This record gives sequence, structure tokens and C-alpha cells, in this order.
Amino acid sequence: MKLRSTSYNRQQDFNTMGENPGSGSAYVAVGESASPKATNHLRKVSVVPLVFLIFYEVSGGPFGVEDTVKAAGPLLALLGFLVFPFIWSVPEALITAEMGTMFPENSGYVVWVSTALGPFWGFQQGWMKWLSGVIDNALYPVLFLDYLKSAIPVIGDGLPRVFATWGLTVVLTYLNYRGLTIVGFAAVCLGIFSLLPFVVMGFMSIPEMKPARWFEANLDDVNWNLYLNTLFWNLNYWDSISTLAGEVENPKKTLPKGLFFALILVVVAYFFPLLIGTGALPVQRELWTDGYFSEIAMVIGGVWLRWWLQAAAAMSNMGMFVAEMSSDSFQLLGMAERGMLPEFFTKRSRHGTPLAGILFSASGVLLLSWLSFQEIVAAENFLYCIGMILEFTAFILLKIKHPNAPRPYKVPGGTAGAIVMCIPPTVLICVVLAFSTLKVLVVSLIAMSVGLVMQPCLKYMEKKRWMKFSHSSELPDIVNGEHNHSLLG
Repeated sequence: MKLRSTSYNRQQDFNTMGENPGSGSAYVAVGESASPKATNHLRKVSVVPLVFLIFYEVSGGPFGVEDTVKAAGPLLALLGFLVFPFIWSVPEALITAEMGTMFPENSGYVVWVSTALGPFWGFQQGWMKWLSGVIDNALYPVLFLDYLKSAIPVIGDGLPRVFATWGLTVVLTYLNYRGLTIVGFAAVCLGIFSLLPFVVMGFMSIPEMKPARWFEANLDDVNWNLYLNTLFWNLNYWDSISTLAGEVENPKKTLPKGLFFALILVVVAYFFPLLIGTGALPVQRELWTDGYFSEIAMVIGGVWLRWWLQAAAAMSNMGMFVAEMSSDSFQLLGMAERGMLPEFFTKRSRHGTPLAGILFSASGVLLLSWLSFQEIVAAENFLYCIGMILEFTAFILLKIKHPNAPRPYKVPGGTAGAIVMCIPPTVLICVVLAFSTLKVLVVSLIAMSVGLVMQPCLKYMEKKRWMKFSHSSELPDIVNGEHNHSLLG
């Protein structure tokens, strides 16, 4: 996949999208929305930190992929991380590159859906995506403690585990409060530290490597639900970076580049550790569960390599947590700037970070931290799938409704190409949803119903002036071509 940027004529933007006759100035094109002036003095995120932020939004390294081997064996696990990116990750990254540069603001995928389907469905998209993001973030303290419990058994369960989870959440939430540039720099350092032990382990495992082990498979003994959910969870969330587009330096060029390099990094970071783990040791599928890479490191390199890998896993989960919380909290800020949430969500700290968004996201993580790993993944995937269906629909409809709108990066193939590209991931979504358990289905539907009720309630509160809503003067109303119009109504 090669992501490219295309220039466009600004005068054509106004000719294409028309003018606002009710104001003294021309209507701002959908691709020219700017970040609020109040944040102009803050440093923006450049390409390298962006690559690692995307890396942590999507992956964070191979920690958590062990269940693919347990569910399906080495061959299908390796094939999954080679084939699945072309079915899912590449289309999602391409859509994010086009839509994120078309709407370079913090509401991200919410404004995509609002433009194509209307504000009601835009709000539902925001609710489901935010909730799935918070559920996703509740995983990382769980994974963090799973990797450390073999070295520190006291945090394996009970009150010590609860207090460790809460303490970790508070510390990482404070890091998010301190600013996105700090989070970006931390993501680069954590990424390098987290991947280095696998490079060392790879070299040390060469004498023990037996390629025949990679081809072990038993199609009669495959847990397809666990296999697909684990693959899906490890290779999604490419669109999450769109809610940080307003904080990116020159997003119309930087965002496509960041997505391209991050895609390569993610696939490599999954595939080669699996090659090492399944090729260097006899495969005992029942042992391949969360934290098993540290046991492989113990066998290959000894205690020092095991400790290094456990520390890398801990650091990786910290990176994923801060990246996900940044995306979730800035999404709430972007929705408030569009008038979809109360105005207090637009308030920023002196570091430029969204105060209310961070507090709400952290509270959600604490409430969900009691769930098990597999329960979290299944519920998150269900909500995420519904949100992605809305995104694919918005992507295609905007191609039809606004074919001449400025698109700094444009996926080739036109409307027909967009439809064809969305078919394989949509089929995959249907398969993942079909494997959902009744418990996950019921919980997810209840969560979705909250959003269906919440939007009209917020609209009613706005009408009665019980809460203050506002539309940022720096953002165009992409629905009606007018400024200062709430997307709630």
C-alpha cells in the first residue's frame, strides 16, 4: 500500500462546495476545517511520534497474540497475520487516510458519519467508538498485570490486583493530562524498548529454529471464535488516529505517511515474534495464552531475557493505554466542538489536553477493569464492528454525494473501487458478529441502546437550555454550510 498526497486548487473548493449567502464570507470547504486558534501555540505531532501513536492505537507489539496459536495452531496463526491485514487493515488505513485528510479535526470518524448520514448517526458512531475505545483501554492494565504476575505473584488476584490496576490507571491518566507531545515522545521510546527484546530473542533462537513447526495445523481442532476475535482485536483501530487529526502537524500530508509506515511496523511486530516462538520450541497449544512470550524468553535466553521481555510488555501496555486514552478524550472534545456534547467537554488544560474527556475516559476504564481479557475483547469487537459498518457506509456515500470535494489523499478507483474495497472487511465483520456469544450480544445491544436514548436527551437539554452547547467558530458546518449550528439538531 502506497499512500500519496494530492494537491488541490483552493478556488475550486469554493466553486465545488458553494458559498454561504447568509454571511459575508465564502463557505469553508469540508477539507479546510482548522483547529481552534486557542491551540495554535501548542506543538503539533510530527511524523515519527505519529507512527508510534498509530502503532500503539493498533498494536503495541505481539503481546496478546498468543491466543491465535492456542486457538488454531502455528500455521493459521502465521497466515492470519499475513492475510488479515490485506482484508482488514489496509482498507481501514486507506479510508482513514482519505477521510482524515478530508476532515482534519478532532471529531474524526464522527464528522464523517454526520456528514454522510446525519447528526443522529454521527452521535451513535461517537458513542459506540468511544465506548469500544474505553473497553479496549480496560484491557491494558489486565495485560500489564498478567505479564508481571509470574515475577510478582501477589498481584495475580484479589485486592492487590485491584489496587495495582487503579494505581496504574491514575498514573497513566496523569501522563495524558500533561500533553500529547509528551505522549508522542513516550510512545517512540516505549516502542523501541518494547520491540528490542524480540530482536535479541530472534538472534538467540536461530540455532534452535525448526521451520517444520511453522506448518503444524489441525483444521478439525480450531476455536474460530477465539481465533477471529484475537486477530480482529490485534489489527483494528486504524481509524482511531483520526480523532487526533486536529493535533497533527500538517495532517493532509503527515497522516497518510504515518499510516503507511505504521502498517509496516505493525505487521512486522506481529509476524516475526510468532515465527520465533513457534519455530524455536515444540508447540504446546494449551500453553499459548496471555504472557506466554515471557516463558519462551526464559527458555531461549534465561532469566535476564524473561525480565526484559516482561518489562517490555509492561511498557507496551503503558504505551497502548496513553495512546488510546488520547484518542478517546480528544474525540469527546471534537464532538463538543461540533455541538454534539455539552460545552464543558471543550475545556482544555494548560497543556492543551481535554480535561473532561480524560476524566470520563479514565472513569470508564476503572469501571470496566474487573472484566476478563476474552470478555473485554469480544464485547469491544462487537461494538467496533457496528461502528465500522457506519464508517464504510459514510465513506461510500461521501464519494457519491460529494465526488468533487477536496481530498488531499484520495483512494484510487472512485465510487466503484470504494465499494469493492469495503466488501471483504464487511464480510469479515459479519463473520465476527456471527461468532458472538449470547452474553456479548445482549451486553452490546444494551450499550448501543444507551446511545439511542442519550442523543435525543441531549438535544432536549439543549432546547431547554439546561446545559450549554456550542459550535466552534473555527469549524464549518458541513451539513448546512453555516457556522455556529449544532449538529445535534
